Amino acid sequence: MKYTAKALVVMAFLTLIGCGFGDNGELIGVQGRRPWFHPQPFGTVYIPTGTFHTGQSDEDIFHTYMQPNKQISVHAMWMDDTEITNNEYRQFVEYVKDSIARLSMDIVVTQEDEYDEYDRLDYETELDQQAFYEDQGNKYFYQGKERYDHRRQWDIRKLEYTYTYVDFQAAARGSYLNSDRAEYLVKKTRAIYPDTLVWVRDFTYSYNEPMTRQYYNHPKYDDYPVVGINWHQANAFCNYRTRWLNRYWEAQEMPITEYWRLPTEFEWEFAARGGRDNNMYPWGGPYTRNSKGCLLANFKPNRGNYMADGGLYPVRADSYFPNDYGLYNMAGNVAEWTISAFDESSNQFTHDLNSDYQIDAADDGPLSLKRKVTRGGSWKDVAYFIQNGSRSYEYQDTSKSYVGFRCVQTYIGRSANDSR
Repeated sequence: MKYTAKALVVMAFLTLIGCGFGDNGELIGVQGRRPWFHPQPFGTVYIPTGTFHTGQSDEDIFHTYMQPNKQISVHAMWMDDTEITNNEYRQFVEYVKDSIARLSMDIVVTQEDEYDEYDRLDYETELDQQAFYEDQGNKYFYQGKERYDHRRQWDIRKLEYTYTYVDFQAAARGSYLNSDRAEYLVKKTRAIYPDTLVWVRDFTYSYNEPMTRQYYNHPKYDDYPVVGINWHQANAFCNYRTRWLNRYWEAQEMPITEYWRLPTEFEWEFAARGGRDNNMYPWGGPYTRNSKGCLLANFKPNRGNYMADGGLYPVRADSYFPNDYGLYNMAGNVAEWTISAFDESSNQFTHDLNSDYQIDAADDGPLSLKRKVTRGGSWKDVAYFIQNGSRSYEYQDTSKSYVGFRCVQTYIGRSANDSR
């Protein structure tokens, strides 16, 4: 009996050591997790959770029947206040160049965590550009007959970005416990340099070569929206932006954040309406001019009078007045890619909670599956196409001189106005 009592005391002591004394036997959750509040990313505005009526606010003059009215609710998000600019996209291109150089020169650092040891590109060590050119120039730069004016120029065909993501839709259709997660990991490699020839290709019998030479490269156009970007490249940029941000958060020993991505077409429309409902344009009214007779967006008024609104081509991404959420150029300037696949009837079959319709069409898939929704209209479009409810599409592997994009990041939590 004496030994039994001693054993019970020892067992109780070990149990207390294992569980701790602080919970008093109550369920209190895992302790020691740092509090976290979603900070506002630079250059974004907060779009609150809300409900709106999607669809056309005017007569369906083309009788397309593509925009029937429907009430939809969307979750809060951060959205870029302007379209992604040439200079912002150039940061991505330079990152790819720098990564290629470091990888080819074996500039890596070995890192170790509690589970594994792995090599990672070392971005802290200064890169010797001249040494890289002398050692790898014949592989990554134009050579021989492709080189002209003795310029040292990157071969843009070599600028590729590889990334991996989880196909959650495919995973949800599979078996939760009895499947191999590798089946749902999708690896993509995409060329990322903008197609500057769109300025020539998009307009026949039209002299736009200066825009091909200067629009993406010249500092004068740094703050103008990037164009010549296909849907795949826009998604690759979003992945890079997520990776770059999470690299910072990991260094701070903080949880990684939600993905940057393209908005769904309904998120885009909700944001464009600026908190209003059934308004025809982002500024709220049914007219394209203000009370002083000034046009409120960069589009194609009248019959070919491109300069009536002050812009012959795209203008600075922060031109004109923003809508009530603080978003610039949600009408006109450049049309914008969304993550959504285009279907004439998607308004009718998508869910009314965070409505979405996506297809990741294969590169060799049918054209009908490659259609992606573009919203907002552009500098070359008439007023009908810059209305909040107007829908259009482009093929995912095509780039245009009038299509750009902006990114969103789903807000983590209920509302940015919550104290915790």
